[in-house]
Amino acid sequence: MPPTPMVIAENLVKTVPTFEGALTILSGISLRIDAGESVAITGASGSGKSTLLGILAGLDLPTSGKVILAGQTLTDLDEEGRARVRAEHVGFIFQSFQLLPGLNALENVLLPLELHGVKNARESAVEFLRRVGLEQRLHHYPQQLSGGEQQRVAIARAFASQPRVLFADEPTGNLDITTGGRIIDLLFELNQASGTTLILITHEQRLAQLCQKRIHLSAGALAVEAL
Repeated sequence: MPPTPMVIAENLVKTVPTFEGALTILSGISLRIDAGESVAITGASGSGKSTLLGILAGLDLPTSGKVILAGQTLTDLDEEGRARVRAEHVGFIFQSFQLLPGLNALENVLLPLELHGVKNARESAVEFLRRVGLEQRLHHYPQQLSGGEQQRVAIARAFASQPRVLFADEPTGNLDITTGGRIIDLLFELNQASGTTLILITHEQRLAQLCQKRIHLSAGALAVEAL
């Protein structure tokens, strides 16, 4: 049986108006990412990586082209429809962690689960924080945690919702080499255990090489797609 596609992009183009005329950020990007696959998007600053990630996740729309995520054509939906697809199928890990400072580690993981009506939300939040090694930090606030610990909370939050697709934007970008290496190991350990499709932006060669597929962008165009 052939693998099931999780994300399909067809001829994506993204342009934005400037005083000097239209600026092309993405130019004719087509790709397919199968369920359970891990994919690294690489390229120099300004190559269109973040724009592509945002469009694949339904956070932004292309100027032209099509995106299908988990069987839903995102480019045919309004913002409310795309938000519904994201809530049902998508998780995010950001370089800046995006933790709520007024909530402790447990509450940061618990809140989105409760908002989505997940059964046994508290038990699930505690379990994922235990899996990332923070069972002794449940009631610590973000400002009381190191950068690596904050990122582990963010990873626990992302995986606890059991998304079908997980998007990560430079997940080790704000961490030192040693801590970043631990986060990389943890990310792939949880990813393999859950079978989640992982799509990430990274400048880290080690992180990119651990992915099953690498997509390299250059000046908004697909330069290399390699296993």
